[in-house]
Amino acid sequence: MSAAIATPINQIKLTPGSAMIISGLTWKTYEALLQNLGDNRPTRIAYNQGVLEIRMPGELHEIVNRLLAKIITMLAMELGMEANDFGSTTLNRESIDRGIEPDTCFYIQNATRGQGMETKASESLAPDLALEVDIASSSASKMSIYRAMEVPEIWLYRRHKLSIQLLQDSQYTNAVNSRAFPMVNVDQLNQWIELRKTETDLTVLREVQNFGREYITRSF
Repeated sequence: MSAAIATPINQIKLTPGSAMIISGLTWKTYEALLQNLGDNRPTRIAYNQGVLEIRMPGELHEIVNRLLAKIITMLAMELGMEANDFGSTTLNRESIDRGIEPDTCFYIQNATRGQGMETKASESLAPDLALEVDIASSSASKMSIYRAMEVPEIWLYRRHKLSIQLLQDSQYTNAVNSRAFPMVNVDQLNQWIELRKTETDLTVLREVQNFGREYITRSF
């Protein structure tokens, strides 16, 4: 049975830091709602076998999200790695009846398959690393979507702390080190986040830059 929504979906207003859930959707209804919402919007969606969640990121959410994305870009640059930032692109998989818009996602080990301005990599290839900032809503349902899509690594910010979640034996488990950046551990990431509480993004990025350069120096 399909859900009936009295108010057009694109007219529903959410306050920053809030979320809403709509149940009883078919895949075709979900696709129609996505089209109705359009691409130029601040909200993020997650669809899990008939249940749609729409969330509106707040200020803290976006500070953490963008900081982590910048850290990833700086790490890749200083460590001589490639990376493509796909932002909150919609990852849809009709075959598993699920879809999600990560806060940010990256192709790192598979960066070359995400090259170009008209790439279709996200339609068939899971990102190497996704960011989830758990403030507006619980991450539990979203993690099950990532698991079904076989996204190998999630950086999950929840309750003012970041954890690294690695997919192992079809389950996410806490890890000390990143898979995408094996030289980076979770304590280091949390130190950079903590630094942002009293300093600017650029101050944090200079620390990341120094970390990368020192690592390269020690490696030779």
